[in-house]
Amino acid sequence: MTTSLALFLAFILAGVPIAFALGAAALAGLWLIEGAPLRIVASRIFGGIDNFSLLAIPFFILAGELMETGGISQRLVNLARVLVGHIRGGLGNVVLIAMIFFSGISGSTNADAAAIGSVMIPPMKRQGYSGAQAGAIVAAAAGMGILVPPCLTMIVYGSITNTSIATLFAAGFLPAFIMTAALLVHLRIDAKRLGLALDARLSWRDRGKAFAHAFWALLLPLIIFGGILGGVFTPTEAAVVAVIYAITIGMLVYREISVRFLLRSFVRTGVTSGIVMLLIGCANIFAWLMTVSGVPAAIAAGIQAIGGGKTVFLVMSIAVFLPLFALLDGLPGMLMIMPVFVPIAQQLGVDLVHYGILMTTVMGIALFLPPVGVGLYIVLGLSGASLGETSHYLVPYLATMTAVAVVIAFVPWIVYLVPYVFGLYTPLSP
Repeated sequence: MTTSLALFLAFILAGVPIAFALGAAALAGLWLIEGAPLRIVASRIFGGIDNFSLLAIPFFILAGELMETGGISQRLVNLARVLVGHIRGGLGNVVLIAMIFFSGISGSTNADAAAIGSVMIPPMKRQGYSGAQAGAIVAAAAGMGILVPPCLTMIVYGSITNTSIATLFAAGFLPAFIMTAALLVHLRIDAKRLGLALDARLSWRDRGKAFAHAFWALLLPLIIFGGILGGVFTPTEAAVVAVIYAITIGMLVYREISVRFLLRSFVRTGVTSGIVMLLIGCANIFAWLMTVSGVPAAIAAGIQAIGGGKTVFLVMSIAVFLPLFALLDGLPGMLMIMPVFVPIAQQLGVDLVHYGILMTTVMGIALFLPPVGVGLYIVLGLSGASLGETSHYLVPYLATMTAVAVVIAFVPWIVYLVPYVFGLYTPLSP
């Protein structure tokens, strides 16, 4: 196992794509195990992706593609602007509220950052924000948005751990709103110190017009979550509904989706989905190799020797997840760490729904963690600011988000409340 880990790190440093680095390192590890059949590679790759729940991934990716150019995201941003643009915090408030709207359909944090950043950063600059200020706010909002379902991380986590994806979706709502509230307070404090400009207060008539323009866009998340929480359809079926609805609204109502754009969206979705599925399949080999090599058992024994039980384990999880998810772009890191940490969580009595939401929360922070967070470079490209300038404004927001993650770790009812109210879940422990 040590050889496989060393080879994986060597491949990563050499610039090998993560999926191939995982697969090649695992293959080398199997080769060194006497009598291990190499045909297990094919069976583990296929077994890793042979899951009905994972069908939701390409459909939510496609829904996000269609929203970004189909007129839906722009209308949601405009609605957020007339609702909260005049409150202290200005367009920063708009970014956070728009991210909640958009994240409720796209499922992808990088797509959220790209879509909202491309729409919001130019007007923020025109209103006096520096590129670094605007980029930092968008990055923090996108990191929060990962908690707003649908979330591809939750889909993968649920499918691998046999945890209800609908329950994970419901469990993400309250943590997302608490983190949004914390960031809104942070923005309000910064508004005066940094001189963040406000929008003019609009009349109720103008707000009504913005709501009317965004009505069809707002209906999509209501249909998705109403259907899931009401038991009308599964999250996978909800992803298909989202695509059909986005195509219908974009082509027939807003008329901003052409047949050519639709075909390009299908191709881009196929490429992105292929990358994600190959990554899941190759990570499944590596995870199996770690399990048979006794890595989870060894780490569990080490934690028990340290003492502290569940409390120490949760703190250790946050400390490990932050750098790992930043270095490995979130999902690959999660796929590597789950076979090690999830069994230990079960041994210590940590609820898997709670642990999945904590993992997702930390991933949202890590994706924008300077200097290696992959999502951060998407924002830097849109804002035109340097890494150092953006980090100066971003690090305090990430500190606030990390504080919320610690609260989520040690106050689990924040996670359980919404699924419990909707009858989706009864936690194992309070």
